[in-house]
Amino acid sequence: MLSQGRPLTIAFCLLSFRPDHPSGIERSLAALIEGVRQLGHEALVLAAGPAQAGDAAEPGLIRLASVQLPRPATNNDVLAALADPAPVVAEVAALLTEHAVDLVCWGDTLWGLGYLDAAPPGVRSALMVHKVRPARDERWHRALAAASVVCPASTYLAQEGVEAGWDTTRWRTVPNALLMTPRPVPSAEREMLRRDGPVRVVSRVEPAKGLAELVDAIPPDWNRPIELVLAEADFEFWPGMQADVIAACRAAAARRPGLVTIRPALGWRQVPGYLAGAAVTIISSIEPETFCFTAAEALSVGTPVISFDFGNVPLLAGPAGRMVPLPHGAEALWEATDALLKDARAYHAAATAAPGQVAAYTPAAAAEALLAAAASAPPRPGRPAEDALPVPPPR
Repeated sequence: MLSQGRPLTIAFCLLSFRPDHPSGIERSLAALIEGVRQLGHEALVLAAGPAQAGDAAEPGLIRLASVQLPRPATNNDVLAALADPAPVVAEVAALLTEHAVDLVCWGDTLWGLGYLDAAPPGVRSALMVHKVRPARDERWHRALAAASVVCPASTYLAQEGVEAGWDTTRWRTVPNALLMTPRPVPSAEREMLRRDGPVRVVSRVEPAKGLAELVDAIPPDWNRPIELVLAEADFEFWPGMQADVIAACRAAAARRPGLVTIRPALGWRQVPGYLAGAAVTIISSIEPETFCFTAAEALSVGTPVISFDFGNVPLLAGPAGRMVPLPHGAEALWEATDALLKDARAYHAAATAAPGQVAAYTPAAAAEALLAAAASAPPRPGRPAEDALPVPPPR
């Protein structure tokens, strides 16, 4: 039971979680964990086993004995591990009880165990939404019904839920946050980057990110350095997916020798500083980004963003970005990049506007939004006593 005037214990669940994992959901939860602690509360993270090097970087991390996954894993691997959900539900419920958890946040419908409804009686639950699932997804229906509150990670996602016809009575937006707020690049240094700085792209390895297509579309007369940070995740949609994408990117880069450099993954806190050294960054995703941490991190240091005109990136970047129609293809991304870099006045206006676009996305603000969401959601049918319990206001 939740009590007024005491610190809370909040658990986050995501099977693929590990520190510095190059995935948007992990970065979202990491910022929430940071914010929860800044507000004086305790945070735990439940993830699949086995243990990994680097786990010690997250002191609240608990590896589940009942779920062991290969790395990288696919959805089929997760479903096989959860074929008998009883041991998983029992272990999760026992851990939530043992640690006197007040609120548990399921990081995803499947990978975050949201559909299993493993919260013990009296423990509120939040389903963190980073993608609105199709109506045919039975686990999505179960996760929505089980959660005390549903928390889309952006206003774009919240609107997508409305447009898809979902009952959003218990939906409360909890915007993603950036782990750190770096200082924007000074104007004189920014001008040097405009003239000669590299184009830097930071992305998880996935076909929908449009990475090989972006490299293939580099104009023949382009001579500014291009750097791609390709980050392999602990999950993929089919075996070998990431290897295929990396091979395609390397083949495309080889057709422009000396121009394109491919680099390995960076840690979460390294990304903003790396993007600070870019003239621009390009988001080449051919499916809509529902938040886009790379764009937000670039904006935080004053680096303009080039992307397609759909998803959350145009809303995020505003005047600090240049958007092109998706049907125009990756060639249009390079055309927009070239035009912005050649226009000093427009470039510096975009760079100046950039930090303000994401200034509100702080860990404490995200954690406060989460606690407010848990406090304000209406009761679920059949569970009014549990849902009526008040959450203490953030300190």
